[in-house]
Amino acid sequence: MSQDSHHGKWTVSSSDEDDDLPLSGTTTSKPHQPALSSPSYQPAASASHTPTIPKIEAAPVEVKPEPANAPVSSLVIGSEARQSAAANQVNTVKYESSPSLAGKRKHEVSDGTGWALSDSEDDDDGDVKGKSLGNSPKRAPPSPKTKKVKVENERPPSPYGRLEYIDEPEDFFESSIPPLNDPYRFYLNKVTGLDRKYNSGALHIRDILSPLFGTLKESAQFNYCFDIAWMVDQYPSEFRDRPVLIVHGDKREAKARLLQQAKPYPHVHFCQAKLDIAFGTHHTKMMLLWYEEGFRVVITTSNLIRADWYQKSQGMWMSPLFPRLPKGSSDDEGESATFFKRDLLEYLAAYRAPELEEWIQRIREHDLSETKVYLVGSTPGRYVGPDMERWGHLRLRKLLYEHTEPIAGEERWPVIGQFSSIGSLGVDQTKWLTGEFQRTMTTLGKSSIRSAPPLHLVYPSVEDVRTSLEGYPAGGSLPYSIQTAQKQLWLHSFFHRWKADATGRSHAMPHIKTYMRASPDFTQLAWFFVTSANLSKAAWGAMEKNSTQVMVRSYELGVLYVPSAFNMKTFPVSGNPFPVSSSSGFTVPFDLPPTSYSPKDQPWIWNIPYNQAPDTHGNIWVPS
Repeated sequence: MSQDSHHGKWTVSSSDEDDDLPLSGTTTSKPHQPALSSPSYQPAASASHTPTIPKIEAAPVEVKPEPANAPVSSLVIGSEARQSAAANQVNTVKYESSPSLAGKRKHEVSDGTGWALSDSEDDDDGDVKGKSLGNSPKRAPPSPKTKKVKVENERPPSPYGRLEYIDEPEDFFESSIPPLNDPYRFYLNKVTGLDRKYNSGALHIRDILSPLFGTLKESAQFNYCFDIAWMVDQYPSEFRDRPVLIVHGDKREAKARLLQQAKPYPHVHFCQAKLDIAFGTHHTKMMLLWYEEGFRVVITTSNLIRADWYQKSQGMWMSPLFPRLPKGSSDDEGESATFFKRDLLEYLAAYRAPELEEWIQRIREHDLSETKVYLVGSTPGRYVGPDMERWGHLRLRKLLYEHTEPIAGEERWPVIGQFSSIGSLGVDQTKWLTGEFQRTMTTLGKSSIRSAPPLHLVYPSVEDVRTSLEGYPAGGSLPYSIQTAQKQLWLHSFFHRWKADATGRSHAMPHIKTYMRASPDFTQLAWFFVTSANLSKAAWGAMEKNSTQVMVRSYELGVLYVPSAFNMKTFPVSGNPFPVSSSSGFTVPFDLPPTSYSPKDQPWIWNIPYNQAPDTHGNIWVPS
């Protein structure tokens, strides 16, 4: 069914919530795979026309099976939104191109498969499976004779079409290692193309793995997306052959691709995380670094691909260097006041993986007592009784109940959530968001008050993406689909723009995920949480069976900052975090207060075209 909007005239079909959704990086040869129909573009009558969410209709297509031995250089990485970004980057469509050319290009890059749809990289819950939301006649599949465009070997692709990435300046790496006495140890990633002062005290993966932080003996990399060749190249030459354990969630074709990537690197080994619940992913992003001098944990928001460390807003917590305990120490020694050691060991044990036993033993042998943050993880499963509070948002609720204090006038202290992907949250806000999730986010100590403060959700608008450093391809890492969005229009009233002038990152689209409770004047924080968890029930968990059970689909990991662990009442927000100084202020990645969407603003949705205005590279967005 065609729809007119300020995005142009276009057609969408099928649903993204299928029983057999592919996992990260996979394709499928099943003929019933949902797909978008080929578009016919017509300029909208007026750019100010009231936007509408398109209806959805079924369109059977045949998806070609993947070659049995695909070369490593052609391997796809990540969710389908990221793959669409890759196609747009390699086969750009300039704004000057006519709508018919955009449609022609769409046919070419799709390889006859139509516009394939999938869930976001960490969601959807699949509560509507395989249903058609329209009754229009079914469309014939595209012609199998569709021309296939040769794609050059560019992995990961560049926002500059067939050109390479912009090289970082010589002083970009290791130019300004942050102060080791920083009490919070929360850092933003460096961003290529920013004024140097905005990277002062920020970190790149090469900085993290630098000899300046320790003499590396072995490492473990937990993540969702991997480019093995690029990852290996980030290690200093003297550490490049040290053993690396890759902890991933890929299955079937995606797993085969990942193993093939590693064939040239015999020092790279694998541990597959168990994903027994549909639509779950291994979304945790953590590094375990074992040095001659000790041990370190880094919990990040970045995938192990170049695009995530290039021009995106990301963040991390880096632990102190944990020294080895004296020989003969008991296992419970070296614990912190936040019980970080116990919780990290419990999280690793939840994998039930022999490959992690050696790492579990190493952690037991080190002193983690200097840690001042609380670990909050998610692991797949259905939990009852006391186990309900082990993972997800109920774990966060328990920590906020036990380790924060009630605040006078707390009903005026807004909750802020900032994320890069959104799952299916229900037909109205009470089903999950303002029910169980907001109850967690508004918990402050043992107060009996159940306030309903303002809820601000920060998610980039179309204009934020269009004017970003990467342009429209930045939207490949913001996989909010039209199928999910059109079922929860109520959610969009909570949305706020991505604006980060204070950190210099307004045009570096966020892949970071942060949640916090701010004072009415936005100068203080009651708590702060940085995590891999997006706004989805799959990541945070959802109550079942009259709230007697919680179900979590994915692996996630983050750290919670509460003032009491730092002998403070609240965290003062840093007004000017760059360049880094000795200020005691906490760096919030975006500007406070958040800026509400205007009536003309629309949330970025990855799988619809944007052809009415060019991005920063003169291109339009034609999802493929």
